[in-house]
Amino acid sequence: MDSYKLVVLGDESVGKTQLTTQFCLETFDETYYPTIENSYRKQWLVDGEFCMLKIVDTAGQEQYNALRGEWIRDGEVFIIVYSITSRTTFQRVRLFHIQVSRGIESLLYRGELLLMPIIIVGNMCDRAAEREVMTQEGEALAKELGCDFVEASAKTGTNVDRAFCDAVRRVRWHREQQRGGHPPPSACTRRCTARSRRRRSRRPSRGRFRGTRRRCPCLRGWQ
Repeated sequence: MDSYKLVVLGDESVGKTQLTTQFCLETFDETYYPTIENSYRKQWLVDGEFCMLKIVDTAGQEQYNALRGEWIRDGEVFIIVYSITSRTTFQRVRLFHIQVSRGIESLLYRGELLLMPIIIVGNMCDRAAEREVMTQEGEALAKELGCDFVEASAKTGTNVDRAFCDAVRRVRWHREQQRGGHPPPSACTRRCTARSRRRRSRRPSRGRFRGTRRRCPCLRGWQ
């Protein structure tokens, strides 16, 4: 059974601990307790395969930046959380994304940068009346940064499983790339040579991308 280490990042008070405990323990506590580091383990079935998730719930406060670097270096996949009720926490998603980017090696697929193993989660979607960040803004930021995106509610459980499921799928893809496989379709829409401007008007050459046409979902139209 494969084991994955997932790190939950985000500003303080965005609900990182509540998301994690909702997923692992199916509980929700509205009381805010500042976290330094909490660890959880959960065996889970995703797409017909069992895996063991090792989840690290981290501190969002600035004074723990040094520790955050260690958490990032130890992680394989990352969930960056913001609150839809706070634009400030949304704006800081970029900061956490930069920290992850610097903390792990860039994964290359035949010379092209792949999407990072990061999921952006807009928490507290149950508090729509207090919303400061629109869903479309979260989607646009995730697309720009090459991440998956979902809005969730730790309180009601809405999309919590989906966020962690997307994380497992992303790290599985990440490992596949390290073994020389092809990126997921979401990566192809941004990076695949079939989508590049210089190749739109002609069939993709086999060159150094030899053998990728038949496997890539976004290249089916070229076959």
